[in-house]
Amino acid sequence: MGRIRRSIAAGVAISAVATVAVAGRFGVAEADGRDGARPLVIAHRGASAHRPEHTLSGYRLAIETGADYIEPDLVQTKDGVLVDRHENALSQTTDVASHPEFAARKTTKSIDGVPVTDWFSEDFTFAELRTLRAIERIPGIRPDNQAFDGQDVIPSLEEVIDLAQEHGVGVYPETKHPTYFASIGLPFDEPLLKTLAAKGLDRRGSKVFVQSFEPGILERLRKRTKAHLVLLVNGSGRPYDFTASGDPRTYADLVAKKGLEWVATFADGIGPSTSWIIPVDASGKTLPATTLVKDAHRANLTVHPWTFRPENTFLPVNYRLGDPASPVYARAQGDAAGWLRALLATGIDGIFSDDPALAVAVRSTL
Repeated sequence: MGRIRRSIAAGVAISAVATVAVAGRFGVAEADGRDGARPLVIAHRGASAHRPEHTLSGYRLAIETGADYIEPDLVQTKDGVLVDRHENALSQTTDVASHPEFAARKTTKSIDGVPVTDWFSEDFTFAELRTLRAIERIPGIRPDNQAFDGQDVIPSLEEVIDLAQEHGVGVYPETKHPTYFASIGLPFDEPLLKTLAAKGLDRRGSKVFVQSFEPGILERLRKRTKAHLVLLVNGSGRPYDFTASGDPRTYADLVAKKGLEWVATFADGIGPSTSWIIPVDASGKTLPATTLVKDAHRANLTVHPWTFRPENTFLPVNYRLGDPASPVYARAQGDAAGWLRALLATGIDGIFSDDPALAVAVRSTL
């Protein structure tokens, strides 16, 4: 495997190191993030607090700043190529709206039961998508990231895996809307399994986790691969494949003890919203931690919650800093290091982070 320099980009390093001060130590990281290993830092969509998400430049920055895994969200093209986008709707993360040649492709579809008007990945060939360029999805929170708009093409899953393997880090792909894609004749199973096999990532212990908010696809994949599988758990509601099939269970049912035992029959871990681990009250302040991490460990499941990000908007109220009346309060950085320390204290095995440099810096002091 390749080696990378673990240097931290100057501006990122200053904000990361300045916020950390704790003692202690974890052991060497293992592929599954369990058994006494240090918690994994999973670069959520890349270094997405510093670059437009799901771009090779964002993943490179995440790797340079010490991430253990990089995370691509997967959608499909008309010709069945797995590509890396937050959603199959393209307008928030690409410059598709500025391409007059594609104006007629804007349409309305029902995605997981919700009407969405946009341009969609499955209406474009891979070659056509490569003519688009990535843009910052939340410019109001990260206006500086707009300086990188237009610099990156949409990468394929193969390209993301190649980058990860070149530098010796893992890859953590998510299948987006698998029930929807299967309904239009583009199921994820075959192209994903074929790609993992081609890259040597279909064996137990491979540096890959495959994740989904829908249990159904993970149940199918379990029968055909030994790669690590993770069920994502939203903060409310239920999996869309449950809705489609009439299964009344909710995500709350799946994080109960019996639910976790069922999840463990096909998955190796869960990726819950942080609210399942440290809930917040009606005012947004944290409450005592739940027993979810211990319950999941008893079921032999790893726990990788999402998402750690430094701006006040994404922090519990009691970890926010600054004047709420300030026009920049929402995007100002709060006590993110303190929030991550609280999460790590619950015994989690890893964390999805939009700012992997900060997460690595906090972890290095434990």
